[in-house]
Amino acid sequence: MIRRAEMRDIPALMKLLVQVDLVHHNGRPDLFKGPATKYSETELADIIRNDRTPVFVLTDDADEQVLGHAFCMEQQHTNDRVLTDIKTLYIDDICVDEAARRQHVGRRLYDAVLAYAKEIGCYNVTLNVWACNPDAQAFYESCGMKPQKTGMETIL
Repeated sequence: MIRRAEMRDIPALMKLLVQVDLVHHNGRPDLFKGPATKYSETELADIIRNDRTPVFVLTDDADEQVLGHAFCMEQQHTNDRVLTDIKTLYIDDICVDEAARRQHVGRRLYDAVLAYAKEIGCYNVTLNVWACNPDAQAFYESCGMKPQKTGMETIL
């Protein structure tokens, strides 16, 4: 079942956020501390309560164990000098629990995000993917996503 996250999901979300961080830490230990979470429990509660930052969870049918999440943010640049006023749903994070991978959890979450974005009148759905995470990039491409821009760096 896919539903909006609730306060009772915070412990499971924290666990998944550590998994996300470790993927990034393993790929770029120079940038990501690991093991860590990008949000505190208090920040997660604020995110869950905010209608402009929907968090979706996919749970199993038996005990509603959270198998994956999708953190989203509504974005719109109104009256910008360069950008048009389109409404975007930005996927801040998708994570599937290590024990539930290869069971289409990520695809179901992504499809739910697309449906929600259409429902609220978004022009597009965007996200960022780290170059050190080729599996995620391949997953998003298999969902039909295409590169929008590329971030580049020189390490000094």
